[in-house]
Amino acid sequence: MKQNTNKTVLILGANSDVAKQCIIQYVEKGFSVIAASRNTNSLNDFIGSNNLDRSKVSVLYFDAADFDSHHQFYSSLSVQPHIVIYSAGFLVDNQKALADFKGARQMMEVNYMGGVSILSIIAMDKSNTNLERIIGLSSLSGVRGRKSNFVYGSTKAAFTQFLAGLRQELASRKIIVNALVIGYIRTKINEGLELNESLIMEPDYVAKFIVNAGNSFTIVPNFKWKIIYHILRLLPESLAAKLP
Repeated sequence: MKQNTNKTVLILGANSDVAKQCIIQYVEKGFSVIAASRNTNSLNDFIGSNNLDRSKVSVLYFDAADFDSHHQFYSSLSVQPHIVIYSAGFLVDNQKALADFKGARQMMEVNYMGGVSILSIIAMDKSNTNLERIIGLSSLSGVRGRKSNFVYGSTKAAFTQFLAGLRQELASRKIIVNALVIGYIRTKINEGLELNESLIMEPDYVAKFIVNAGNSFTIVPNFKWKIIYHILRLLPESLAAKLP
């Protein structure tokens, strides 16, 4: 049975595969969703193909890297959100990022700087008494620097640390901040990469951890990835350097 929550979820970077599954699951729980992305056509197609209630889902244009537009975007929202999810992400190959700073900069802008910009605006709006939770999608790549993807990993590490500090900042207002530290997902951002099939998670599986997030700061979906997470954190540098 659907629960009529009368609450609104703002999803920033809503065109990701995980974010799209979040839209479905939040609507099923009775939430209203504001889905924001640069690719509004893709979102509208997704909403139509899944027969989602248009009265429950609205689509807005949002560019994570257009920092100057963020104040206007937030102030133009018709409803002050109860839950905010930052799922915008961008990835380029590590060697390309090292050879051409343009790709590295875009990862920094989308994965980290865009999150800091828009989430700071939202968090500091004390007039929004609705706000109860902010969730940021991070990555296992940000737990430990590895030679295969340390440029991307550095953006996720920075984002996780920002979320950790934001959690402390908002604790007195009883606003929960969660960081989803995620491993391999079967999504378009990972297409073409050689990944261990036994470790790949489906987007709807990961979305359940977002929609049902509790009070813990770090949320690592899947027990296999939880083990890997703790190993990465504790591994001596001499062994970490040998990781692929």
